[in-house]
Amino acid sequence: MKKLLIDPGVCGFRTLVTAVYNEDEDEVTLRVDSGCKHVREMMDTLGDTFDSFALCLSRPGQNELYQFAAEHFPPHAACPVIAGIVKCAEAASGLALPRDASFTFQE
Repeated sequence: MKKLLIDPGVCGFRTLVTAVYNEDEDEVTLRVDSGCKHVREMMDTLGDTFDSFALCLSRPGQNELYQFAAEHFPPHAACPVIAGIVKCAEAASGLALPRDASFTFQE
């Protein structure tokens, strides 16, 4: 199991992702607790269990989460929440190392 807290910045809609990998099925189950109604609606619609390889090893913007967001989210291309959800799923599935990522503005 892996947990990842995503702080997307100015919107303040923090998201906590918990990912559990089922090795027998090559599936990852995600629990996504988010202050963002769009993220909550996405997870309610898509469910909580995903094929690990299809979710994590797709080209940028090509997995189920990004496809849903492209159709239903407000235009906000810089939102880091979906990337964070995928990052947590990768780490839980053993497809990437669990390392922090960040954006830091430089003046």
